[in-house]
Amino acid sequence: MSWLEPVELKGAIVTLAPLGINDVEPLKAAVSDGELWKLWFAKVPSPEQMESYVRHAVEDAAKGNIAFAVRLNKTDRIVGTTRFYNVDELNQRPMLGYTWYAKSVCKTGVNSESKFLLLQYIFEQKNAIAVEFRTHYFNQISRTSIERLGAKQDGILRNHQRMSDGSIRDTVVYSILQHEWPAVKNNLLSRLCANSRDT
Repeated sequence: MSWLEPVELKGAIVTLAPLGINDVEPLKAAVSDGELWKLWFAKVPSPEQMESYVRHAVEDAAKGNIAFAVRLNKTDRIVGTTRFYNVDELNQRPMLGYTWYAKSVCKTGVNSESKFLLLQYIFEQKNAIAVEFRTHYFNQISRTSIERLGAKQDGILRNHQRMSDGSIRDTVVYSILQHEWPAVKNNLLSRLCANSRDT
């Protein structure tokens, strides 16, 4: 049995459910809202790549790398995806990423609550010692979002990965440690409370 298994996580705004092949078409619609695959520094699938993207994620779940569809509770619409990946079971340390959302739900509390649900689960139910985040050096939107969670920058892996366009990526590494979770939790709850007052 893997340390992490498929689980459904429900909040006030979104429900995170294990990604399945039936989510391909809704995710095609979500990714078309903003055409995020056109961002050269992001690893976001195009509609044409979505089926293989989802199939690979479903297969990877057998190794304990759990991907989620992010569904709005009010409309039951899938608006993006996120996942635990490169899970280090021995050291109880997953990476959290492959996160993208339809442009229409950005800055609405969807990401804050999704991250809250995932981090609460991994720290409070699975006793992770740390959660790691990685992003492209030039993906300033992602870097700002990770830093706003309360993650600390560990360093930069220079010339770390070759991108599909042939460019070479510098990868920025962040983490949240187990003892930092209570403060991060308070920060996320405060942001979600502020967001609910604004809507």
